[in-house]
Amino acid sequence: MNLAKKRIVVTGGAGFLGSHVVHQLRKLDCTDIFIPRSHEYDLRKEHDVHKMLQDFRPDILLHLAAVVGGIGANQKNPGKYFYDNLMMGTQLMEQSRLFGVEKFVAIGTICSYPKHAPVPFREEDIWNGYPEETNAPYGLAKKMMLVQSQAYREQYGFNSIYLLPVNLYGPGDNFDLETSHVIPAIIRKCVDAIRNNKKKIVLWGTGSVTREFIFVEDAAQAIIAATMNYDQSEPVNIGSGHEISIKNLAELIRQLSGFHGEIEWDETKPDGQPRRLLDVTKAKELFGFEAQTSLLAGLERTIAWYMAHPHVQGRIPT
Repeated sequence: MNLAKKRIVVTGGAGFLGSHVVHQLRKLDCTDIFIPRSHEYDLRKEHDVHKMLQDFRPDILLHLAAVVGGIGANQKNPGKYFYDNLMMGTQLMEQSRLFGVEKFVAIGTICSYPKHAPVPFREEDIWNGYPEETNAPYGLAKKMMLVQSQAYREQYGFNSIYLLPVNLYGPGDNFDLETSHVIPAIIRKCVDAIRNNKKKIVLWGTGSVTREFIFVEDAAQAIIAATMNYDQSEPVNIGSGHEISIKNLAELIRQLSGFHGEIEWDETKPDGQPRRLLDVTKAKELFGFEAQTSLLAGLERTIAWYMAHPHVQGRIPT
C-alpha cells in the first residue's frame, strides 16, 4: 500500500510512540495526517469519534492512543484503565467501519499475554490464560480490539490488523515517576540522584524478573511496515527478541548515567510478570520487520535526551 496519497488519522499522534509514527509517515511523503486532540475529541464517546471521522474522512486510522502507566499506576487506576481503553478501541473501530475506513491499525500490548505463557510468547498463546493481575484490566481492554478486529473481518470484511508491541523506551518518554515505565523511571532516579548528590536510589521489587524492550523508533517503523504490507486477521508481535533482568538493566543504566551510588531493592513492592519475551518471527516473515537498535545504543540516546531536558516531568515533544 502506498501511504503517500492516503488521508491518515493517528490517535495518540502527539504522544510518545505517536509522534515517532507521524515522523515516519512524513518521511514517506504523507502530508494528509490528522492528530485528534483530547480537548477537541473525547475518543471514549461515540459522538466525538463520529464527529472526528466526519471532520477528516480518513482512508487509514492508526489507533495508538492509550491510557497507560507502570505497575503503581495500574494498581491505582484499574477501573479507569479498563474503561477508557476499552471504550476508545470499541468506538473507534465501530465508527471506522461505518465510515468506510480502508484500514484500521490497532495497537495492543504485551500485557495482554497470560501470566504464565510459555517464553518466548507466541501469538497463538494469547488466549491460554489470564494476564498478570496488576496489568490485567489494561491488557484485557486492549485485547478486546483483537476480538473486535477478527469478528469485523469475518462479518463485514473490515480490514483491521492487531499488533502487540513490548515495552517502549526512547527520547521523549514519560519520566513522571507516578506513571512512567521501568526504563524512564530508573533513568530519572539515577540522573536525579547525581544532580542532588544522593548516594542511594530505591527500586521496586527484587529485580529478578526479565523484560524485553524495543526502541521507540524501531516500533514506529514496525507499525508503518505492517500498515503498508500486512492485511491478515492474526495478531503480530513487535519486539526486539532480547530480554534482560531488571537488576541487570538497572546496573546498565547506573553505569551509562554515571551514578556511582547504591541501588536498594524494595521487595515489599510487586515485581509483575516473571518473564516477558516475544517470539518476533512473524513480524519478519509477514512484513519484513526486524529491530535495528541495540538496548545499549537506545539507552545511551535516551539518557542523553533526559540529561538535556533537566526540567522534564512527563513527556514533552521531541
